[in-house]
Amino acid sequence: MDALIYTLLALTSVVGLAFIVERGLALRWSRVVPPPVIAALSACRTPADVDVLRRICAQKPSPLGRLLIQGADHLDWPKADNVDAIQTAARHEIVRLERGIVVLEIIVGIAPLLGLVGTIAGMMTVFGDLGQTGLNDVAKLAQGIALILRATLIGLLIAIPALISWSYFSKKVEVLAVEMEALCDEFVRRQYAEPRGGIPGPGTIPNAKS
Repeated sequence: MDALIYTLLALTSVVGLAFIVERGLALRWSRVVPPPVIAALSACRTPADVDVLRRICAQKPSPLGRLLIQGADHLDWPKADNVDAIQTAARHEIVRLERGIVVLEIIVGIAPLLGLVGTIAGMMTVFGDLGQTGLNDVAKLAQGIALILRATLIGLLIAIPALISWSYFSKKVEVLAVEMEALCDEFVRRQYAEPRGGIPGPGTIPNAKS
């Protein structure tokens, strides 16, 4: 039983470390909101610049780039419909960004419990042996208790980094979501504020911003 618990703790540790590294790489600012895409967005002030922005977004695949392509592909739609489409796509992107964070949340809960189970199972074994042999070897008893308490310590040592990483990545996803929302809103406002081919954009009033 003890071997099984320690094996599960080892697997939990490996999985947790793998997802911490994977999310750390996936949630890099330059990967979610690439500087070249931001630069292209800043330069995209008229409908004529949209093709350049779309090409940069295709060259630098990212959540922000996919959202901007979504908006650029539907500029012939009314503004409200395009905004709804971007918001729907944004929810999918946020789910993708949060994909590994859920695993860390599970590890935060399960690692201490595995350690506790290991401790209880070990104590049952120790006290079972104690009932048969008595207190003839106190040193051996103390050594056995120290060994089984190690399972709780290992569980906590796995859970604490997972908890820190989960909190950090959750907050980072929230910040990235707000940034992408602001950039997409800027893109939509610029495009629908500009006349398209001499005709006011859908949902706009000539010479006035939506």
